[in-house]
Amino acid sequence: MAPNTDASGIDAPSIDAHVHFWQLARGDYDWLTPDFTAIYRDFAPADLDPLRQVYGIDGVVLVQAAATVAETDYMLGLAAGTPWVRGVVGWVDFADPAAPAEMARLAANRTLKGFRPMIQDIPDDDWMLRPELDPAFRALIDLDLCFDALTLPRHLKNLLALLGRYPELRTVICHGSKPQIRDRAFEAWADDMTALARETRALCKLSGLVTEALPDWTEADLRPYVDHLLANFGPERLIWGSDWPVCTLAASYDAWRRAAESLTAGLTETERAAVFGGNAQAFYRL
Repeated sequence: MAPNTDASGIDAPSIDAHVHFWQLARGDYDWLTPDFTAIYRDFAPADLDPLRQVYGIDGVVLVQAAATVAETDYMLGLAAGTPWVRGVVGWVDFADPAAPAEMARLAANRTLKGFRPMIQDIPDDDWMLRPELDPAFRALIDLDLCFDALTLPRHLKNLLALLGRYPELRTVICHGSKPQIRDRAFEAWADDMTALARETRALCKLSGLVTEALPDWTEADLRPYVDHLLANFGPERLIWGSDWPVCTLAASYDAWRRAAESLTAGLTETERAAVFGGNAQAFYRL
């Protein structure tokens, strides 16, 4: 890719808006079992730094991988020692009456940019609409923090209802809401994403798609989904992320980056600069 530039021609940063680091000995990554052979080990900033330098990435957003406040504190500690970690998206228990106070405590660290409840793993698909979560969502708004929506396609109608309830909530949909690419499931997902793009101000991450495709995925498998996101959210509301190291279950960092660049090749340089950095900088206020 050519260097990122914004509409005024000024250099814009290149940002990877979705990465994870973890240390297995911490013991709170409940989903991360030995079955995930390729990623069942520690991942630290030093592991990503060579890739970051290859692609000229100026900064990353570090996103929670455990449903604990302790991991959020751990990530903020990593960020303090890693200048190119520009932002952290953490976790709190939204149902806990103490959630607003915990959010405020964590937000005192300006590297904390938002929170991500692990909605995809919550058995109740209607969880996000529970009235007892209202104080947590109101706190996100009052603290001017972001909501990373980790949803699956079956959650999208509820997400639309949630954002209708809180239209001022700064929201980004993680991984395009994980469409079932391997099953070629498209229409219902596409309709719901169109509604979200049309009726809310949410942004969407261009990330996590390769792990939803078949192991022998090609760009042609991903293209209908990427094209739909581009057509509906537009390049001004899409944010690229690697989802590293989770992406390595299906593709190397290089393979996903090259695919994303190819799939957005029809955009102008200004639009590509927005997708690959400028939008993340603005949304997360990096």
